[in-house]
Formats: sequence, C-alpha cells, structure tokens
Amino acid sequence: MTTNSPGLFIAFEGGDGAGKSTQAARLAEALETRGLTVLRTREPGGTPIGEKLRSLVLDHGHGHIDAHTEALIFAASRAAHASQVIRPALERGEVVLTDRYIDSSVAYQGAGRDLGADAVRTLNEWATSGLQPNLTVLLDVDPADGRRRRTAGDAAEDRLESEADEFHSTIRGAFLELASSRPDTYLVLPADLPVNELAARILTRVDALLASAGRGAA
Repeated sequence: MTTNSPGLFIAFEGGDGAGKSTQAARLAEALETRGLTVLRTREPGGTPIGEKLRSLVLDHGHGHIDAHTEALIFAASRAAHASQVIRPALERGEVVLTDRYIDSSVAYQGAGRDLGADAVRTLNEWATSGLQPNLTVLLDVDPADGRRRRTAGDAAEDRLESEADEFHSTIRGAFLELASSRPDTYLVLPADLPVNELAARILTRVDALLASAGRGAA
C-alpha cells in the first residue's frame, strides 16, 4: 500500500550507473524552489545503523556473503530507514526522495540472486510495514553503459557493481518487469537521455502528482 500521510514518497530505481542520484538532486532542487520541504536519502543507509549495514553488504573485504544473508541485510537497513526516516518525514508533509527502495531488493536479490521475487517482496513489505512509494522513477540503463558510467575516472566498483554484466542484465529485466506490472506508479525513462530532458520529464510527472494531491507551489 502507498502512504496515506500528507507527504509524497518517490523512489528512484535502476541499474548501477543509471544516474539516480543526479536526477534525485535535480528534482529536489526544483521542488525546493516551489517552497516544498524535500528529504533526500538512500538505501542501503539513511540511518546510522543503515550506513554500517551498507558498508557490510557493499564493501569488499568482508568475506563471502551468501544470497540470503545479503537479502536480510538489505531488509534490516530498510526497516530502520522506513521507521526512523521516511515515515516521520512523510508525516511532517515532506517530499521524500530515496535512491533505491524495495524494488531494488526484488530485482537484485529476488532475480539476480535467484531468491524469488515474491519471497523477497514479502520480506521487505514486512520490514517496512507495507510502506510503498507514490511514484517510482526507473532510469533504464544498458549494463555496459552503466559500467562505463560508474567506472569513469577510475572509480572503484562496490561488491554488487563489480558483478558480471550478465547479472546486471538480469537486474535490468527484473526492473522492467516490475514497471510493466505497475504502470500507474512507475515512470520509466531511458537513462541515456540528456540530463536536462530527464529532469524535465520527471518534474512534469511529479507536478501532476502534487496537483492531484492538492499541493502546488507554496
């Protein structure tokens, strides 16, 4: 279920290197100029315990992490994030923009790690008490293009980013399947569009959501 709070909850999803953080920042800036209070956050992370869990699950050097452990770490981080950060901000009437949410786990662990989409979604819906975004923005990126983007300037890849392109192709397919199953709450855009065009399309959709909720520029 989506939130019934006075705020607006938007998740940015997509493969690694899709440009989610860039577009979240652009959207936050645009909404703030309209007088709205915006909270930007990320997963895994967003809370002190979440950031520690992020390091455990994404950094190299922690030894082998099996698929079930990986899924549980993400869910634990998300549980804290939803209860400590997202819900309170929504209750205050803020716009919450998160870089990744439940659908990342469904794609990465459900499909990529072959744990099953239904099992992973059930786990995460329990962890978040059913909190769902009002809108999910999916930036669809080709795996090879995503790798090129995230390694520009010799940037190091984290544990999941360094998986083979075949893994990232599976993730991409899972995201597109999720979007096709919930078209009313998804906005799918090619990640290779110009940054300004992506930002404009996202803002148009969000403005429509705000208008339907009776919230516009302050």
